Amino acid sequence: MSENLVIKGDSKQELYDCLLPQIEALVADEQDMIANMANIAACLKATFDFWWVGFYRVAGDELVLGPFQGPLACTRIKKGRGVCGTAWQKAETVVVENVDDFPGHIACSSRSKSEIVVPVIRNGTVIAVLDIDSERLCAFDDVDKNCLEQLVSVDFI
Repeated sequence: MSENLVIKGDSKQELYDCLLPQIEALVADEQDMIANMANIAACLKATFDFWWVGFYRVAGDELVLGPFQGPLACTRIKKGRGVCGTAWQKAETVVVENVDDFPGHIACSSRSKSEIVVPVIRNGTVIAVLDIDSERLCAFDDVDKNCLEQLVSVDFI
């Protein structure tokens, strides 16, 4: 499906504005959470060429790797550990300009320089997190935060 995406825009905001309705249409008729997570990760990777894009699902007292695009990743993360575990614990988006400055950062790849993690919240409970890494420092800003929070609120689960 990602080869069928039509993404146009000069700014990051314009790219998100074009991508979000297409993701909403893509997941509208699919009830399988894993399939939808896989397509969302692929769409984000294809549009923005992030270093790593994927989901971790809450399974008991840890996050378990879900669908992703990019190199190998950590498989399990405890609540409160690293950027993903922190976003889960706080139930809020965490933006890290330089992962080397984040206490307890879990380095799955030394090429990752900045990161954003957005919790997927349903009925007041975090059920997953969307994790995106960039090879560039300070790659994520309020545009990413706002648009990705809007994306994870889409009914894809």
